[in-house]
Amino acid sequence: MARIRPDELRDLDAVAQAELVRRGEVTPLELVDAAIERIERVNPKLNAVVTPMFELARETARGKLPDGPLRGVPFLLKDLMGTFAGVRETSGSRLLADDVPTHDSELVARFKRAGLVVVGKTNTPEFGIPPTTEPHLFGPARNPWNLEHSTGGSSGGSAAAVASGMVPAAHANDGGGSIRIPAACCGLFGLKPTRGRNPLGPDFGDVGGGLVVEHAVTRTVRDSAVLLDATAGPDVGDPYWAPLQVRPYREEVGADPGRLRIGYTVTSPMGAVHPDCVRAVEDAAALCRSVGHDVEERTPDIDVAHVQESFFKVFSSGAAMHVEAALQKLGREPRDGELEPLTRAVFEIGRGITAPQYLIAVREMQAFSRRIAHALIDFDVWITPTLCEPPLALGVLDAPPDDPFASLLRAAPYVPFTPLCNMSGQPAMSMPLHWNEAGLPIGTHFVGRFGDEATLFRLAAQLEAARPWSTRRPPVCA
Repeated sequence: MARIRPDELRDLDAVAQAELVRRGEVTPLELVDAAIERIERVNPKLNAVVTPMFELARETARGKLPDGPLRGVPFLLKDLMGTFAGVRETSGSRLLADDVPTHDSELVARFKRAGLVVVGKTNTPEFGIPPTTEPHLFGPARNPWNLEHSTGGSSGGSAAAVASGMVPAAHANDGGGSIRIPAACCGLFGLKPTRGRNPLGPDFGDVGGGLVVEHAVTRTVRDSAVLLDATAGPDVGDPYWAPLQVRPYREEVGADPGRLRIGYTVTSPMGAVHPDCVRAVEDAAALCRSVGHDVEERTPDIDVAHVQESFFKVFSSGAAMHVEAALQKLGREPRDGELEPLTRAVFEIGRGITAPQYLIAVREMQAFSRRIAHALIDFDVWITPTLCEPPLALGVLDAPPDDPFASLLRAAPYVPFTPLCNMSGQPAMSMPLHWNEAGLPIGTHFVGRFGDEATLFRLAAQLEAARPWSTRRPPVCA
């Protein structure tokens, strides 16, 4: 049996790797060893993997793996809510640098049942707050397309690892864009599922008033679909469920999407949009038109400013919940230097929000969900920029100790579109259809109807076939 080389691994998606195992052409251990070798070679440049699990992964790969759809495929977990029994989970914070959970999250249990072999945990900003991955605990993750640029956040370590070919797919989650932002920065496919599609238990039934959802970043559309098939569905006791899917998402990949009604906008509710990002959206709109869809420019009449304050109250309350839970576990208040300036500031704001204020903010977000649904009722899909600038340089979103909120004020016009779908619960995806002259990927954001990942997968596969991206390699892979 021929040993797979690490550089062969980077060219195979998860479905292809699983097929090699199924045919007996490679063993799970060979896939895992190849992934480990590549991580050891590439990670020192990127700082994407912060907790290696190599020996545990080898032991798992040698054992009897579940006969799932991705049996033997190496995988990475984000070090935030990617809870794996016996392996530290820091949430990117010095406060939890030594915290070791005693159980798996339900999502991780489902990843394992799919046959995935976890080889490590990935870098994330402290408690997932900013849209860049530069925690003080581990230092910045670096973008494989340009090492001086951000990977985005908060699933930036996962995105850098997948884009550089360490693994074909990695766990990610999204409370304001944290799947789609790093996918855009690193040239990947990133789908945020419908609220309630994937489980959050047993530790959570709801995070941030329904803002947070779980899934992954991948190089190919079919990997995202197969992963979601393996994990989707309610857990016992979940507070709410997403509408049931009609058939496996894998079957949507390659299916005819029909003639879709697609709207697009290049106008941000929070300022100017960089010309590179305008070009990416206009190019995506033209591509959709060229494959047979009805496309028109439309900027919905939605008062985003009205709901921003409510979003921040719910978001900061969710962040404060994570910090407060850590402090309860430790039995004390944070010490000097244990929390980053931005985290401490958001924590203090969130801690001071009263229960009535929080519930009013949730009500406002729910009302916004109905307004955006009515505003987009004429369209199957709505296209926006994922980001309003190309991937930022590292350090741009640093939070000064004397004015930590300056980083959030800088971030708001950078990511005005992605939080809308966390508030509404709609599925949305960032697709890597465009690169700028500097060689940086520019993601394009596609928003679907609530519960309708199927249409997004069908459209994504059609555009992937028309404008393939998975063979593009960042310089760090050369």
